[in-house]
Amino acid sequence: MIHLEHLNLVVTDIEKTLKFYQAAFPHWKVRGGGEASWHGKKRNWVHFGDDYQYLTFNDDGVGENRDLTGHQVGLAHFAFVTSDIDSVMTQLAEAGFNLDKDGAIDEYRKNVYYLDPNGYEVEFVQYLSDTPSLRNRYE
Repeated sequence: MIHLEHLNLVVTDIEKTLKFYQAAFPHWKVRGGGEASWHGKKRNWVHFGDDYQYLTFNDDGVGENRDLTGHQVGLAHFAFVTSDIDSVMTQLAEAGFNLDKDGAIDEYRKNVYYLDPNGYEVEFVQYLSDTPSLRNRYE
């Protein structure tokens, strides 16, 4: 078995980034952090997650994230499955984050997209069926 353990994201401001992800994942916590050097540049870092999965934030980012409407090579988005998408949306709204776009209308799933403070597109999806052929179908 293989599963995703963590994503390592370069950001500009760890505190602003944490505000977004803490709203989406109130059960996660900062697991550790420190200071390091990456190719001669100092940076701060934190691990934010639970005992099994986490996100790493490194604050040495400069410039803007890729244009998500363009065709540049790079990360398009990443997604998290939730059992209660409405709750995630409420938590993000209460923390001051606006929905970027709705997902496709589908009878077997609901999904939405947000932009985090660094311009990463984050999808949240709630599956309305446990049947793989229904929840994973392509149109």
